[in-house]
Amino acid sequence: MAVRVHSAEDRRRQILDAAVRAFARRGYEACRVGEIATEAGVAYGLVYHYFHSKEEILETIFRDTWNLMLEAIEAVEALEEPADVQLRKVIAIVLRTWKVNPDLVRVLVREVTRTPHLQSEVTEIQQAFDALERIVARGQEQGVFGRELEAKLVGWSLYGALEELLTGWVMGQLPGTDDDVLRAERSLFALFTRGLAARA
Repeated sequence: MAVRVHSAEDRRRQILDAAVRAFARRGYEACRVGEIATEAGVAYGLVYHYFHSKEEILETIFRDTWNLMLEAIEAVEALEEPADVQLRKVIAIVLRTWKVNPDLVRVLVREVTRTPHLQSEVTEIQQAFDALERIVARGQEQGVFGRELEAKLVGWSLYGALEELLTGWVMGQLPGTDDDVLRAERSLFALFTRGLAARA
């Protein structure tokens, strides 16, 4: 019988995935490193081999998630499709995270976005704002979106709407079934694109 040898990256990912589940279930403050190790099925000391602290685990979850999100948004921009098409795809990328990995969204909403010292240390959120601003500005250049709009303010407003929808699902204030996610995509897209539309 072949024994699978785990690479360092496999182990690191195993621990991070376990931490997401543990943080989502217990909350960051209440969760202990030992619980993460148990959840991951690894020795307690192995967690500290890859991460110096529980705080570093949380920060890594945030950074890894946002890097993947930003890569996906950059891929949408690279396709050079009309700005309204790009906007719809970005909305889908963000909101469908809830369908794919609700525990991860729970951690991001409950723990990371509410942790001031982490917010001050990362630039990923600003990069998301910048991407949305670029898409809106591109739409203005294409004549799809009105030129009287402030692209930066629209980008921030859209980001805020996306974050609040995710928060509503996490907190149970909004129904969050797969159908609800699709309806939210359509509604948010219609709300912003109709309001953004260039006037004849």
